Amino acid sequence: MHRDENCLFCKIIAGEIPSNKVYEDDLCYAFYDIEPQAPVHFLVVPKEHICCAAAINGENSGLVAHCFEAIAKICRQLDVDSYRVVNNCGDQAGQTVKHLHFHVLAGRDMTWPPG
Repeated sequence: MHRDENCLFCKIIAGEIPSNKVYEDDLCYAFYDIEPQAPVHFLVVPKEHICCAAAINGENSGLVAHCFEAIAKICRQLDVDSYRVVNNCGDQAGQTVKHLHFHVLAGRDMTWPPG
């Protein structure tokens, strides 16, 4: 599985940097956000290093599907039935860690546009 030695999320997945783990399986890792924007706020990341949504292709799109399956499973385990999934792709969109990840937010009313 490809890993970027300089990537914060790759280091978290490897256990080199501590996190508050929510879920883990062979393909993805989920952990609570250190700056939560909602009462429930966790991130789901594929263990394979993919820089961003723009790099999703036919070879790695199964990992994205798996991440969404994990999101549904985690939310059921947390008894969360209403949530928002957010992905930021690129600097202008607010992507600060260049490893594909999905924010899952729940536990409060969401607004649109998100701002």
